[in-house]
Amino acid sequence: MNDVAHFAVCREPFYQPQGKEIELYEAAYAARLPVMLKGPTGCGKSRFVEYMAWKLGRPLISVACNEDMTAADLVGRYLLDANGTRWQNGPLTVAARLGAICYLDEIVEARQDTLVVIHPLTDHRRMLPLDKKGEQVAAHPDFQLVISYNPGYQSLVKDLKQSTKQRFAAFQFDYPAPALESGIVCAETGIARELADQLVDFAQAGRRLKGHGLDEGISTRLVVYAASLIVRGVSPADACRMAMIRPITDDIDVIDSLDHAIAAIFG
Repeated sequence: MNDVAHFAVCREPFYQPQGKEIELYEAAYAARLPVMLKGPTGCGKSRFVEYMAWKLGRPLISVACNEDMTAADLVGRYLLDANGTRWQNGPLTVAARLGAICYLDEIVEARQDTLVVIHPLTDHRRMLPLDKKGEQVAAHPDFQLVISYNPGYQSLVKDLKQSTKQRFAAFQFDYPAPALESGIVCAETGIARELADQLVDFAQAGRRLKGHGLDEGISTRLVVYAASLIVRGVSPADACRMAMIRPITDDIDVIDSLDHAIAAIFG
């Protein structure tokens, strides 16, 4: 079963812009264009969606996609109860009726036959067929569909069909520039700027190993994790090993290389 979060973003989430993405997203929402966010794991795609939902004053329904997710998980199904059967809307149907932003995270994890269900919502029709009910749901004027995925490694084994990709306006995300990333780490954790700079330097060293022993670079999320440990008394070296090395690799040679980088940066 897919993991669903449905909430109004009441407090302003912290988000550090990297360019013109806020203004461009506002234009896409004003035109009611579906949006695709592409970029590496942990670079801020989900936080950006949360921030934009808050800024636009729209409820946000998030779905963590997985390979077992069916079309019924998205649109709804009939359930048995004491009084017989009743229809339960899925998250996509709820969002379309309510006028929410529906965020399908890591969409390529879902099966291709499941994704076909979003097509009528992402063109001029803006409608969702509920075949089992014999109903066509016209999307609320404020509804928007947003999807995300990481093309860096998923495209090797999974990718979206062109018939799906060409229904979206797309944003390309990446890890922030070092100065911006340090500022994010400070804002998220309260860590001293000097330590934040060192953690980002270490993350940069790890990212240079992508394709040379690492499938994916050290994410900004992991840098924040390491900083969170440091402000709670963990040494920088132990925090880096625990939050930034052990989660991403079991390769002894890569671990040794990153351990040397820790020694060089933190002494």
